[in-house]
Amino acid sequence: MSNWIEIAALEDIPKLGSRVVRTDTMNVAVFRTRDDQVFAIKDACPHKQGPLSQGIVSGTTVTCPLHNWKIDLASGEALGPDEGCTNTFSTRIEDGKIFLSL
Repeated sequence: MSNWIEIAALEDIPKLGSRVVRTDTMNVAVFRTRDDQVFAIKDACPHKQGPLSQGIVSGTTVTCPLHNWKIDLASGEALGPDEGCTNTFSTRIEDGKIFLSL
């Protein structure tokens, strides 16, 4: 059974912005796209663990601020020619609030 936690109001995260949720084991970056989709991924690039939460969001990808790797927000996969993957987490929006499943 999923354990959903409320993390923020959708309006708390700017379009093309992010927020970091700290857990006992890792930081999770929660992103809002231009069209109000919300994605959550581990806040660590698969390359050199760069803080993806500080990257630039374009469409449904984020560009790592360290070495410009592009990471797909839905799958966590690095886009070619780079290879690697980071953890993804389910999100949902209810009544303008963002919920995260860890």
